[in-house]
Amino acid sequence: MERRGENRAWFWTTLVLSCITIVALVFATWELVEHRFFREFSYQRLHTLYITRGIISSLLLAAWASWYVLRERKRSEEELRRSRERYLGILRSSPDAIVLLDSDLRVAEWNPGAERLYSYGRDEVIGRALPTVPPQRATEFGEMIARVRREGRLFEFESQRSDHAGKCLDVGVGMSAYQDASGEAYILEVSRDIRERIRLQQRALEIEKLATMGKIAAGIAHHMNTPLASMLLRVEMMRESSPSGSVGVDLERVENGIRTCQQFVQRLLHFARRGQPQPSLLSLSECVQSTLSFLEPNLNKKNLRLECDAATAPIEVLADRNDLEALLSILVMNAVDALDSNGQIWVRVRRFDEHQAEVVVADNGTGIPPEVWPHLFEPFFTTKGPGRGTGLGLPLAKGIVEQYGGVIEISPRAGGGTQVQIRWPLAGASGAVK
Repeated sequence: MERRGENRAWFWTTLVLSCITIVALVFATWELVEHRFFREFSYQRLHTLYITRGIISSLLLAAWASWYVLRERKRSEEELRRSRERYLGILRSSPDAIVLLDSDLRVAEWNPGAERLYSYGRDEVIGRALPTVPPQRATEFGEMIARVRREGRLFEFESQRSDHAGKCLDVGVGMSAYQDASGEAYILEVSRDIRERIRLQQRALEIEKLATMGKIAAGIAHHMNTPLASMLLRVEMMRESSPSGSVGVDLERVENGIRTCQQFVQRLLHFARRGQPQPSLLSLSECVQSTLSFLEPNLNKKNLRLECDAATAPIEVLADRNDLEALLSILVMNAVDALDSNGQIWVRVRRFDEHQAEVVVADNGTGIPPEVWPHLFEPFFTTKGPGRGTGLGLPLAKGIVEQYGGVIEISPRAGGGTQVQIRWPLAGASGAVK
C-alpha cells in the first residue's frame, strides 16, 4: 500500500512537471518566432496568433499527457501480469495445499497441491465453504479461525482433513490473515501431508518399546530361569518315582509346560537380540497336536470346543520345536482369552501350495474392534485387563514367523470372531531358513 502510494505521487509529479516544461518551451519558442518574424503585424493578427498558440499548446499537452498515461498504464498492466504469473506459478509449484478463504470462509483460491492432496477439483470448491474439514474437527476449525483473526497468524500444528472420498488425512496446518488493497479480509490456509512423518514417529516409538522390552527380557530371564529349572528338576524326579498311569501322563504334561515356559523366556531374549535360529526338520502336524494336547486343560476350564483339522500327509518344516510350540501356544491362548464359555476354536493344518504350509487358528468370539487393528503387533499394546496380558504375545509370534521366512496375517472370520493365518516355508523350499 505504501509503495503504491509513493508510485502514484511520483507519477502525478512527473506528469505535472513535464506539462509545465512543455508549456514553457512552447511559449518561449513562440515569443522568439513572433519577435523575429511578426513584429510588424497588426494587433488583430497578433491576437489570432495568440489564440493559435493556445490551441497548439493544448493539443501538445493533451497528446503528451495521453501518451504518458497510456505508457504508464501499459507498464503497470505488464507489471501486474508478471506479478500474477509469479503468484500463480508459486501456487502451482508449491507442494503444499494452499487454500484462500474470503471473509465468509468461502474458498477464493485452490491450488494444484490442494487438488492432489484432497482430490477436489478447483471448480468443485471455488465459492463454496471449505469441504475438507471433517465434522469432528468443525469446532477446532472454528477456534483456529477465531485465533487467526485475533492474532493474525497461526503456526503449523497437527490436525486432520478429509479428502473427496471422506478419508481422514493427518496434516500439518498453518494459517495467516491479511487484507488486500480494497480492504477485503482473507485467510490463507497452508496444509501438508504428514502421514509419513507420523508413521516414522510411530516406528521410532516402536523401536523404543523394543529396546525397553530387551531390558525387561533380560530381567525376566535372570529372575525366572532358576525357579523354572528347580521346578523342572522336581517334576522329573516325581515322574520317575511315580507309577505309570494317568498321574505319570499329567506329570509329563507339566514337565513339557515348564520347558515351554523356559523356552518362552529365552524367546524374549532372542526377540530382543534378534538371535539366529537353529532349525531342525519337524512334522508340523505333530507339533500342532502336541501343543493342543498341552493346552487342553485351559480349554476344558472354560468349556470350549476345539476342532483340529490336521493333514495326515507328512508336512515337514525347518524350525526350532520350542519356537513353533511357543508360537502355537500364543495364538491358541489368545483365542481362549477372546472366548466366553461354550465358545469354539478351529485349528487347521495343510499344504498351502508346493512351497508353503498353512496353519489357521480361528475362533467365534466377539472379534477385534476396528480401532485396534493398526496396533495388533505393537509391543506392550493389549486390550486385556490388568494382570491378564502384557501385549508381547503377537509381537513375539510375528518375530518367530518372520525369522523363519513365513508370513502371519490376522483378519475377521466369516460368521464372527477372528482368524490368524500363518504361511510357513516347507522344508527344502527357497524361502525356508537354513
